[in-house]
Parts: sequence; structure tokens; C-alpha cells
Amino acid sequence: MRRNGKKRARSETPGSTTNPRNKYSDNPPDFASLASLYPSFKPFVFFSGGSRPRIDWTDYNATRELTRVLLLHDHGLTWWIPDGQLCPTVPNRSNYIHWINDLLSSQILPSSCGGKVKGFDIGTGANCIYPLLGASLFGWSFIGSDITDVALEWAEKNVQSNPHISDLIEIRDSKILPEEDDDIKVLVGVVKESETFDFCMCNPPFFETFEEAGLNPKTSCGGTPAEMVCVGGEQAFVTRIIQDSAVLKQRFRWYTSMLGKKANLKLLISKLWQVGVTVVKTTEFVQGQTSRWGLAWSFIPPARKILAPPRPVSKNSLLSFMLEGIKRQYSAADVLQSVEEFFKSCGASSKLNSSTFSVDIVASSDQCNTITNSDDVDSSVRSQTLDDGSSLQVPQDDLSFRILVFQQMPGTLLIKGSLQHKDSPLSGLFSVVFGSLEESLKSKFCR
Repeated sequence: MRRNGKKRARSETPGSTTNPRNKYSDNPPDFASLASLYPSFKPFVFFSGGSRPRIDWTDYNATRELTRVLLLHDHGLTWWIPDGQLCPTVPNRSNYIHWINDLLSSQILPSSCGGKVKGFDIGTGANCIYPLLGASLFGWSFIGSDITDVALEWAEKNVQSNPHISDLIEIRDSKILPEEDDDIKVLVGVVKESETFDFCMCNPPFFETFEEAGLNPKTSCGGTPAEMVCVGGEQAFVTRIIQDSAVLKQRFRWYTSMLGKKANLKLLISKLWQVGVTVVKTTEFVQGQTSRWGLAWSFIPPARKILAPPRPVSKNSLLSFMLEGIKRQYSAADVLQSVEEFFKSCGASSKLNSSTFSVDIVASSDQCNTITNSDDVDSSVRSQTLDDGSSLQVPQDDLSFRILVFQQMPGTLLIKGSLQHKDSPLSGLFSVVFGSLEESLKSKFCR
């Protein structure tokens, strides 16, 4: 996707991208067309020379009006929020909804008993964006919960403004505990005793302070302290969801949350294994210049075991592949850094040496299986962790190898991998791990 004439670099996460079923994936909103169709949007669109029309992303009124017309034009939804409430971007939120649909359609878990899909939106906000999109796109039913009077009032207004889907969405007050109790529940107590759900989803408060929330000068999406801030930030809030999921277990097929900081993934995944989940899945949502991450887990035993079997390799454990047709904005240094991040994202030890253009990697068997299975991880593929969440090193069982990046000619790089200890019991996994790296780099850097 392009914005302001520049391509957005794809993430280093394997398989991360705009969801291909998201209608905005290769078709960004046409501001000129929308301005001609909706006079209320036209004042916010700037036309200059031969460049594409644009809006001022730092203008809250502009971003809110864009959301309104996109929901009306593309989804047939009537929508509004009062000043200051968090204004969602429709393309990015659509990515999350489509990922949920991918999870439900996958064969990771055994098939459900059928019937209508039922979801639970934690902190639906005044905008109620996820229930509205899920109901209009897929006919899902939803419970949308929140704690503030403004959010509950306007979420209900947005539901009732769309009578064709209003019967599918219930707005629920989650202020269930006495005010003097600071331990506000997220799911436990809000979910009724007889209820079961196919999934829950959440756009958690990303920040620890309201000052931190205002550090991005390039956009203005509004947001109140209740929507954007909590003690401990998103890590603490998602930890609450994990704790509640450990109580509710299989009453939800999938528990999910969006994250604003990739750095929080590793610790949260460690917490998930500690509470006994059977499956973890992650993804990245890329839309324009914005990246968010998705985390999903389940307590339902997976339909099949996902393991990469050991494969014999030659005594000369050297592998290589070519990256050809590299996009112009990328350099060998970008590829090298992406190699490091690829392995770090799976919990492996990864050390970059910029002078030799190499990355040394040490990965456990669990981490190798996580890498080769992309973002599907079952109960047999768990990262070993200490009580504090840090990695437990088991050198005798580790796979140790080096990745080198060589410039061949403009637009072409040679990537070499060399196994450091050919007698390692994990040596059979090396070619599979290297193949996963090849797939990730070609997806990100090549035309």
C-alpha cells in the first residue's frame, strides 16, 4: 500500500500483512470519490497538484468523518461518536475482524457444534466498531461490554441506529463490582453463568499514562483516559484477560486481544503457557503506516498435533537461497535486521554483527517448532520459561547456526546459513527453520 508516495515496509513477522479478505488491503479509501459522494466529508479533503487527495490526520473531526462515511459507504452502517471518544480506523479494525474469521474457519481446533457465531467485545467503547463490523460482515452475534456511561450510551445508540443488525448486538455494563474494589473484572462475572462464546476480542488500553498516549503527533483519533490508559498499560490489561480465561477455560473457543507493542508478546505468551493453554496464535495487522499485533489462545485441545519432524541433513550443513527483485527502499542492512527480529520474535537468542553482516542464533527445540509452524503453536511446542518469564537455556539441546547476508548485485542478495554443531540432536530441524526464514524474507522484501 502507498501513502504520500511512499511504500509501507512490511513487518518482519512471518506471514504478517493486511488481511487479503479486508476490502482495503489493496484498495485504500478513495478520498476524491468519497468527497464527491458525501458533501460533509469534502471540507476535510485537500487536493494539491497531481498528488493524491489527502486529509489532515491530526484533525480529529477529519478522522471521525472519514470513519463515518466509510462505515456508511462500504458497510451500510449509520454511526457517530461524541467529541473526544476514541475514533477507530475502519481498515485496521477490519483486519482484526477478518483474522477472527480466519481463526474460526481454521482447522486448528475441532469443529464446533454449529449454530450462529457468538463473540464478546471487551471494552466496546462508544464506537462499538467490532460488533458493528462483525454483525454486518458475517452475521455474528455480539456482547459488547464497557464501564463508562458515555460508552454504554453511545454504543447502544450506534446499535439502534442500524435496525438490520440491532437484534444481533447486546451492550452490557461491566461495572459489576462495588466501586471501592479496584480489581475490575474483565470477563469473570460479566459473562453469565450459562453463556458460551466462540471468541472474545479486545482493543485494550495501550498506555500507562495519558501523557504517553499523546506522544504521536501524526494522528488524532481522540480517546478518553478510560479508553486508552490503565495501570500497567496493555500488558497488565491483557494479563487480566489471561487470568479470567484461566477461570472460564473452554467457555470461549478463542480468547484474543490486539496489542500495540510487539515487545509485550513474549511475556504474555509465557504467561499463557503457565496457565495451561493448548494453542497460541499470533499475527501482525499492517494497514498504511500503522502496525498492531494480534494474540489468540485456547484451552481446547487442538484437532491435530503440529510438530516439525526431524529431518536428516548432510554432514556439510550449509544452506543458501537468493533474494531477487528486492524492493528499492530496502538494503542489505534492512534484511540483516529482519533476520535478527525473525528469530527473536520466536524467543530464540539472536545476535547481530553488523561488521560481518551475520546473525548468530541459538534456538531450543520448542523455539524451532514455533518458527517452523509460523504462528500455530500447540501444547507440545511450548517455550520453557523461568518463573519470571525469561528463557530457560538448555545448551545441550539447542540448535546453533549462523546466517550471513551477501550483496550480489543491485536488487539481489545471497543468504547463507551454516549449522555450528552438526552433531546436535536438533540438526534435522535446521533445513526446516532455514526454509521458514526464506519464506518470510521473500514475502517481505521481494516484489
